[in-house]
Amino acid sequence: MRFLMKLAIILGTRPEIIKMAPIIRECEKRKMDYFVLHTGQHYSKELDEQIFLDLELPKPKYNLGVGSQPYRKQVGIMTREIEKIFEKELPNLVLVQGDTISVLAGALAAKKLNIKVGHHEAGLRSHDTSMLEEVNRVIVDHISDFLFTPTPDALKNLHQEGKEPSRIFFTGNTIVDALNQNIEIARNKSKILEKLGLRSKSYILVTAHRAENVDKPEKLKDIINGLSLIYKEFAIPLVFPIHPRTLARMKENNIESPKGLFLLEPVGFLDFLILEQNAKLVITDSGGVQEECFVLKVPCVTIRENTERPETIEYGMNILAGTNPDKMLLAAKEMFSKSINPGSNGWENPFGDGKAAERILDILMEKTK
Repeated sequence: MRFLMKLAIILGTRPEIIKMAPIIRECEKRKMDYFVLHTGQHYSKELDEQIFLDLELPKPKYNLGVGSQPYRKQVGIMTREIEKIFEKELPNLVLVQGDTISVLAGALAAKKLNIKVGHHEAGLRSHDTSMLEEVNRVIVDHISDFLFTPTPDALKNLHQEGKEPSRIFFTGNTIVDALNQNIEIARNKSKILEKLGLRSKSYILVTAHRAENVDKPEKLKDIINGLSLIYKEFAIPLVFPIHPRTLARMKENNIESPKGLFLLEPVGFLDFLILEQNAKLVITDSGGVQEECFVLKVPCVTIRENTERPETIEYGMNILAGTNPDKMLLAAKEMFSKSINPGSNGWENPFGDGKAAERILDILMEKTK
């Protein structure tokens, strides 16, 4: 049976690759007419190329190599170059995921050429428009033809905003699909704990990369000071695979790494998955890491004032600490002392059952017959 759909999958960052991986695998399984366009927003080997190898995914057909540019410049260059590829490939549907510059540029390019857009993770809201990610996701939801919501809360947001019900589909989040598919691969392939001399539940894992945190020297200093307080309190190592942006800002502002904080180069996704699963606690400003910790049942402290993943808070798996050092310490103490058992009777994972990719493609194929 031939389908009329030719699908363009747009991605540009490590989290997008992870969450699009189940969709790419499902496209391969169904022998669909599709191609992957990588903007190159993340461009280091560990944040980009290695992930395709780790997850055993086909290489993208296109890579724009657009990275390390100011926001408006990236949007402009990406949109222009994506348009050129669309004019050559003639897809009739574009799928984007999340809230990055790549998502915005892919959706804008598609709409300019009257190509339908599907947005996975539609409806997520932090309600903080000072965050570029919030602006990106709101715009993309507004112009998309298919809104794939990952959680009941995201579904509620779209209905409250007056989005047409015919555009909204509750599918779950492909992060569950991705973790289900990749955790066994990670256990078999990764030797990161042995390499770093770590034992399970004997360390804290740290990530920080958001512009509103690391591009503001005072906030970045607060975060590092907070991590120092946490080490003094618990006396277990804090393992920090550091984003290139964060490392650059630390050097620019002469911020030293304190005792107990071990900076690593970015690690591959499979290694990171094992570090996450075996951490006593994760401290992060990443939305995707909040979700991963939730699915893996690892307690999380989020160094932000808000989150577009409120479910992680409601179920007691996550706590908002902001970047104040004393509040970071209090949050870490609370999550250390809390008895977390999300597998108890009656608990359902609000991020879905691991079949989101199948649902998304079923809907798109049905709508493009």
